[in-house]
Amino acid sequence: MPMSRTSDVLVIGGGIIGLVTAWRAAQRGLRVAVVDPEPGGGAAQVAAGMLAAVTELHYGEETLLGLNVESARRYPTFVAELEEASGQCVGYRACGTLAVALDADDRAHLRELHALQRRSGLESVWLTGRDCRRLEPMLAPGVRGGLRVDGDHQVDPRRLAAALVMACERAGVVFHRGWAERLSVVRDRAAGAVLRDAGELTADQVVLAGGSLSGKLGGVPADVLPPVRPVKGQVLRLTVPPAYGPFLSRTVRAMVRGSHVYLVPRENGELVVGATSEELGWDTTVTAGGVYELLRDAHELVPGITELPLTETRAGLRPGSPDNAPLLGPTDLPGLHMATGHHRNGVLLTPVTGDVMAAVLATGELPHEARAFTPRRFSPVYLEQPA
Repeated sequence: MPMSRTSDVLVIGGGIIGLVTAWRAAQRGLRVAVVDPEPGGGAAQVAAGMLAAVTELHYGEETLLGLNVESARRYPTFVAELEEASGQCVGYRACGTLAVALDADDRAHLRELHALQRRSGLESVWLTGRDCRRLEPMLAPGVRGGLRVDGDHQVDPRRLAAALVMACERAGVVFHRGWAERLSVVRDRAAGAVLRDAGELTADQVVLAGGSLSGKLGGVPADVLPPVRPVKGQVLRLTVPPAYGPFLSRTVRAMVRGSHVYLVPRENGELVVGATSEELGWDTTVTAGGVYELLRDAHELVPGITELPLTETRAGLRPGSPDNAPLLGPTDLPGLHMATGHHRNGVLLTPVTGDVMAAVLATGELPHEARAFTPRRFSPVYLEQPA
């Protein structure tokens, strides 16, 4: 018979969301196991790591804004604790962000965004084109204006994932490096998972944190299965040779002909350029068109980028939900929790997600800051309730 290994909490998915959930739960004294073929992999290996609660603000996402801002507020303390627990640096930089406009239409759009930010109580400063170039001399001469947001920072997602793996191991989290094929349900309660070629794991509580794959786990009742879809993003990595000196001092973002582009400079000389947003199902092909569009738009923003060595091209899948917000906490199936659907905010929401999930696993209560993001908001019973 396959071996059955028991834990208090079984986390299905070892990306940064699953890892932070496991680490925080273990800190609460719970026995935690994680199932993933490659812990620390997934979308974190492609993400740029912008902590952009302000510049990522979109119309209609004011509720999500509150969660984003709260998680950004927790980041410095979270980083300090994680680095101490893991002994690893995560590349956190409080360098700020500069969002710029290259033509009159982009300038008008940025002005509207600035007004929305101000109405939402967020801090951003409008700059002239000359002011923008004074801050970042590598910008194109045609920059028409911009927003300086000192509160939007960055972290290196790859280093963040590696540190979370180490912190989990030091906290006693057990890793099962394989695929979870099916949720185990016993007497109408989630009771663990069946692994591919590795038997069954049992647990008192199960957390589904499988990113874009969360909606494909077998055994989950149809009315509980999360409505999560893959959203493709292509990203480039370039290297700024030491001889170049300072290239960019902060994250630079822009909308070029209706497409968003960003450049994220790392302290180690890496420059991350992204990102496309493509609804193409499970396709993770790096395309010539995607690379061309990113380089074209980045060149219009920072012409000197074409002189830099291109060191990597990657495509990954963000877990999108119907309202672009995460699913956090208990489901209608007792014993089953969700931590998925973070879309473009997975790295930003890592601290608050870990705190929320640990609290609900330890106490059974979903903290107030996450109640608007319950997975039950998509359940048929909830949707049929009168407004």
